[in-house]
Amino acid sequence: MKKLGMLVLLLAVPAMANASGAAVHLDKAPINLQDQASLQRGAKLFTSRCLACHSASYMRYNRLNDIGMNEAQIKKDLELPDDVKTGSTMQAAMDSNSAKLAYGVAPPDLSVIARSRSADWIYTYMRSFYVDVNRPSGWNNTVFPAVGMPFVLADLQGEQEVEIEKHEGHDVKKLILKTPGAMSTADYDKTVGDLTNYLVFMSEPSQLVRQKLGWFVLAFLSVFLVLIYALKKEIWKDIH
Repeated sequence: MKKLGMLVLLLAVPAMANASGAAVHLDKAPINLQDQASLQRGAKLFTSRCLACHSASYMRYNRLNDIGMNEAQIKKDLELPDDVKTGSTMQAAMDSNSAKLAYGVAPPDLSVIARSRSADWIYTYMRSFYVDVNRPSGWNNTVFPAVGMPFVLADLQGEQEVEIEKHEGHDVKKLILKTPGAMSTADYDKTVGDLTNYLVFMSEPSQLVRQKLGWFVLAFLSVFLVLIYALKKEIWKDIH
């Protein structure tokens, strides 16, 4: 009986985890890996805002060639220092020990964050910060409660506050923009969409090459199928 109880508990844990995760609504991220302009804008935003604290140690700058940026553009548009080569990996400006002292925890590497969290999670998370004077950074997040990261895009989105509303007997947090930033809500959403788009690309840069190659493979197989069918008809015509 005791073993049966333990089994029921173990089976219930994933269900409870899924139920708790389902409480957070995630907006659909506008992912389009064929939009090179979006990917390039996202790369610029990532290197100017995110690389201050976060590394992308599995990503090299020259992989941006895959999204239409040559070496000169990479150096100029991303404002790389002269001593940073385009073949270098993307390293944070702040070392992990200093970051840990500042934020209480070392910021995670973002190389594959889009695969570990999902594009929808990132897109919603970056639009869900709100002012919270009880947090050390002054910010909190409805997607990631008690987040340690300060809101690095506050100047673009502005300051949101959270209001609690009752919905079917449950408290629901609703975000209200109290102090507008430099961008309109639509422009900010587009900017975060570009950043998310880039993070999806960065999580697997080879996917663009793989997708292009896939069309050639499908075209070859289609032609090959026609030839095989014609050959089959020629071989079997006298038998039938």
